[in-house]
Amino acid sequence: MKKHIHFIGICGVAMSALAIAFKKAGYTVSGSDVGFYPPVSTMLEKSGVTFYPGWHPEKMLASNLMGTVPDLVIVGNVASSTNPEWLAVQTKKIPYQSYPEAIAEFFVKEKSIVCAGTYGKTTTTALLAWIFSELKLKSSYMFGGLATGEFPSAALVDSDWSILEGDEYKSARWDNGPKFAHYNAKYLLLTSVNWDHADVYPTEASYFEAFEKLVASIPADGMIVVSTDNKNALDSTTKVVDGPLVVTYGKDSDAMYCYKNVTQSDAGLNFEIHYQEKNISITCPLLGLYQAENITGAFAMANELLRQPEKIAAAIATFPGLKRRLEKRSEGPTPAGVTVFDDIAHSPTKAKYVLETLRKIYTGKIIAVFEPNTGNRKSESLPQYDHAFAAADEVVIPRLKKVKIDVDDLNPPFDGEELAETIGKTHTHVNYIDDDKKLVHHLISRTKKNDIIVFLGSHGFRGMIEELISKLK
Repeated sequence: MKKHIHFIGICGVAMSALAIAFKKAGYTVSGSDVGFYPPVSTMLEKSGVTFYPGWHPEKMLASNLMGTVPDLVIVGNVASSTNPEWLAVQTKKIPYQSYPEAIAEFFVKEKSIVCAGTYGKTTTTALLAWIFSELKLKSSYMFGGLATGEFPSAALVDSDWSILEGDEYKSARWDNGPKFAHYNAKYLLLTSVNWDHADVYPTEASYFEAFEKLVASIPADGMIVVSTDNKNALDSTTKVVDGPLVVTYGKDSDAMYCYKNVTQSDAGLNFEIHYQEKNISITCPLLGLYQAENITGAFAMANELLRQPEKIAAAIATFPGLKRRLEKRSEGPTPAGVTVFDDIAHSPTKAKYVLETLRKIYTGKIIAVFEPNTGNRKSESLPQYDHAFAAADEVVIPRLKKVKIDVDDLNPPFDGEELAETIGKTHTHVNYIDDDKKLVHHLISRTKKNDIIVFLGSHGFRGMIEELISKLK
């Protein structure tokens, strides 16, 4: 009989994806969270997952809710030390896991592919899962994003293959180690290593060390596919001697898989991949010149494992893309002539790439609304903000999400005004607007036909995107 699994914090992208995958695999699934909003709430309902708002131990433990009390509770990082359901789990001694631990137990297979890196890991994981699916190869997989269309973010199936996004952020409140440490990677796709998450990795050296340990863990009969476009990622493989095969990819002509002749339009990318004296043409609807690197990495991994280059290229051409990865939210220019984008770029480095991409495609004014994640609100990250928004005509900082601050924290995260001042040191047009309605009005008043508004950040912007599009129409 399949277990009953309860999720504390089920409405996160990764947690909801796992919950739905377990439900489809025949498990009884329930969950709770602070609140529920589309598209996650819609997907949970459609999949038949039982969930409720708030933290209610009596509901979690009530046999009349699901027919059984949970056999296992998966605890999200949203559960603080005083969370009533988390306290009840400990009091009742109910077995519990973090979601990386759950993935390790249920999803990781003998042929474990892990995609890791500061950026590009979600896209490459989703693309590899899509390639396997299009080639009719079963795999258990999970990536921390939402694909456009009907492609689910996770699947749990009977297969020797698993394809997993290897996040370097801490695994749980009780485990500061990276999530990817749980996934027993045999085949590693390493996209990049640039210092991030200063709240978990206080120094650049500590961040690099986590990836060096990951590289060192790959078995001798495994493989590392690494980008030559990122020196830090490539340097992390230099100590691999008499170990796994190392395959390189990038724009460098010396890379084993070299991408070249990249062109882009608002319809996507076209380029060539050269390998083993062969050329293969690639077409993909993803936006951003930097995506050529991610696509080449996924192609290299898939081709090394499957040796079906034409079929892999055909699968890439039909990849539906990911929500919040340069997602065009306004479905083309609105009647007002303004195009609205949404992207998860929550660091100055990621924001820089997105803005440079938009500047190469569009000629109108670009206004960026930016909210960083917690790690990029620490003083250690300040140097990365210099000139990061140069491709934008204006930067707007909204009211930032509140962050719990420890009393003894000598380096608390900076607020919105401080962030605006920081960006303003190297950018002439920066505004801090702490009222959402005023912010939307400001955007409308500052844009005209052919202009671009792009929202950059890991949070949902409290409905501002939807309100903006509605008013533009």
